[in-house]
Amino acid sequence: MAEKTADETAAEEPAGAAPRCGFAALIGEPNAGKSTLLNRMVGQKISIVTHKVQTTRARVRGVAIEGAAQIVFVDTPGLFRPRRRLDRAMVAAAWAGADDADVVCLMIEAHRGLTEGVEAILATLDAHAGDRPVALVINKIDRMRRDALLALTAEMNARRAFAATFLISAENGDGVDDLRRWLAGAMPEGPWLYPEDQIADAPMRVIAAEITREKLTLRLHEELPYQLTVETETWEEREDGSARIEQVVYVGREGHKGIALGRKGETIKAIGSAARADIAEALGRPVHLFLTVKVRPDWERERDRYSAMGLDFPEGN
Repeated sequence: MAEKTADETAAEEPAGAAPRCGFAALIGEPNAGKSTLLNRMVGQKISIVTHKVQTTRARVRGVAIEGAAQIVFVDTPGLFRPRRRLDRAMVAAAWAGADDADVVCLMIEAHRGLTEGVEAILATLDAHAGDRPVALVINKIDRMRRDALLALTAEMNARRAFAATFLISAENGDGVDDLRRWLAGAMPEGPWLYPEDQIADAPMRVIAAEITREKLTLRLHEELPYQLTVETETWEEREDGSARIEQVVYVGREGHKGIALGRKGETIKAIGSAARADIAEALGRPVHLFLTVKVRPDWERERDRYSAMGLDFPEGN
């Protein structure tokens, strides 16, 4: 029997109900839990998660199946007031994700409520969402009493007519199944875009670089979380089924290189070990990971670095 091509496989949908497929954008302030929700929806880590804000830099797409519907989730960078060129690129990527989506999910943190940042998002949201449905997703509900949650729900819906409101905990999964089922019904009818077993549309080399950046951010959260980026330089498939991966960690200053390396290279070794374990789990096979730290002054002003991160390069200073 001849093997099916990826396109033929993607075109297959379950029998019975009419197939549905569309894009659901997750937007909100930094640290609202968008990446945690995306990973839970697809059942695997494809977007990095840290306690630091502004961790997600580019739009990350994850694919989930619910009945006859294929939902393509778009995890966007947190929306905030940009100050640097990289900030502007991240905010532009976030709104572009909303512009292209069939459904927009505005995520807010239950314990923080209607912040100044959420107010700013609401002021701009209609210009990007148009007449498409917008769902309110109140995350981290385990940090609030039920009466306070109901008051917040009423306050937010008084500010805007949301298509639906969901109270969830992306971390432990409460309410997530209800949200996924609602999104499945909100997707437009049409053929699936991806094969049934595909969970992300980013190349694995990009996801691998992001996993390493997550480990760097977690380890160096006080020193230089935003002054570094990671690129996968080479990826070799070996005969024994393992992958040999070489990545470069770019930092802006010589002093940053010393921080990333650590005493006798202990820091970068620990980061590499943690990243290798997660990449191997994502691939389902052994990985040999090699990290090099390079100083690249003003890498935030280089167009190629933005392309590697999947961002458009903003003009101007």
